[in-house]
Amino acid sequence: MTSSETADFAAILDLCGHYHDALHRSDAELLGSLFHANALYAATTDGDIRFWSMDHYLPIVAGRPSPASRGEPADGEVVSVTFAGRHAALAQVRSSIGERFFTDFLSLVKIDGRWLIAAKVFDYTTRPRDAAA
Repeated sequence: MTSSETADFAAILDLCGHYHDALHRSDAELLGSLFHANALYAATTDGDIRFWSMDHYLPIVAGRPSPASRGEPADGEVVSVTFAGRHAALAQVRSSIGERFFTDFLSLVKIDGRWLIAAKVFDYTTRPRDAAA
């Protein structure tokens, strides 16, 4: 990997860390700073496909009790990062909220030297937390 590729990889891992932290704390302000203003939120759970703007999604995050406030562990992990070029990448990440275990695909774009989430596409499975392992 070149030094530029290494720096981009590190920046994406950092973005994913902030993403998981924001979700764990229901911090809509931090979360919003990680998304492009025109980003798309898409969920495919149970065949109920939703496409939302950030203006719709972020207030929902702000209004819900955080996993941290319920004493849930912070468990975000980066599964993979794939580069499509110097300015586009895809991060697959996992996390949980309650009994929901999420797999998110974050489409990323690099604008003015900064990586941002252009789209979040995800689904989740539901199972008791003690059966998660």
